[in-house]
Amino acid sequence: MRYTNNKIINDINGIRRFSSNITPKYPTDMYIRIDNMTRLDTLSYEFYNDALYWWVIADANGLGKGSLVVPAGTILQIPKL
Repeated sequence: MRYTNNKIINDINGIRRFSSNITPKYPTDMYIRIDNMTRLDTLSYEFYNDALYWWVIADANGLGKGSLVVPAGTILQIPKL
């Protein structure tokens, strides 16, 4: 019952997952390509001036399950807060 109102989508890495009702998707979101391996908390600090918002980036991209590391070559959506 938890996911009855969520659509099944393919994220940018081709992984099937449920869409989120928590993080809004704004048309002004930014997309970046990761050139060197980095961490979600580092990106959060860079874009939001607070490392504690790493989960916003993780949620928007279907990442963060078990690791905060983002591999090089990944394209990430950075939601506007």
